[in-house]
Amino acid sequence: MSEDKKVRKKEKAAESAASLIKDGMVVGLGTGSTAELAIRRIGRRIKDEELEILGVPTSLRTEMIAIDYGIPLTTLSEHSSLDICIDGADQVDSQLNLIKGGWGLHTREKIVSYAAKELVICVEEEKVVEQLNKPVPLEVLPYATKIVEKQVEELGGTHVLRTDGSRGGYFVTEHGNLIIDADFGVISNPGEMSVALSSVVGSVEHGIFTNATEVHVGNDKGVKILKRD
Repeated sequence: MSEDKKVRKKEKAAESAASLIKDGMVVGLGTGSTAELAIRRIGRRIKDEELEILGVPTSLRTEMIAIDYGIPLTTLSEHSSLDICIDGADQVDSQLNLIKGGWGLHTREKIVSYAAKELVICVEEEKVVEQLNKPVPLEVLPYATKIVEKQVEELGGTHVLRTDGSRGGYFVTEHGNLIIDADFGVISNPGEMSVALSSVVGSVEHGIFTNATEVHVGNDKGVKILKRD
């Protein structure tokens, strides 16, 4: 699939998700290529429709993009309950469970998403699968990596400490932590795996999300909206 075709699918999904924003909302703003498209669309709606909203960014990158597109920002300290959160995902299964963290920002993304009444995900159709099977990112304290790796092995997984290809060395999160990508193969029960990974000592947060309310899937013909049963 060409990159242009992939981008068009992302744009369709992002525009569909951004259309849910209404005047007066407090909105969680996700991180990633598709989330950024949604943020830009929201910014254009603010300008064209004179919407009055507030955004809560999930990363420094998102914060800067939101500022560039004229989205007024707030914090969870000021607004601990959000109307909606719009984000992307690395993979979505048939029950709307997610794997996130390709950008290494899933800790703050998860916190913001759980503050929201609705978590709306926008992805291209290639990211929708029957069962999750991508490695699960774990944000870990630097001095706990070996302990976390041992616990991942005990859960039946393999592990890779993520490196930063652009700068060399290890990938460092905005919180100063490292990322371990834990591969469990096909994850038949994401809920159970989520609970197990939440118990891993030395891990700050993992990339399995079980709280999406709907997923907007961009395809060649338009957008398909999947909703949780």
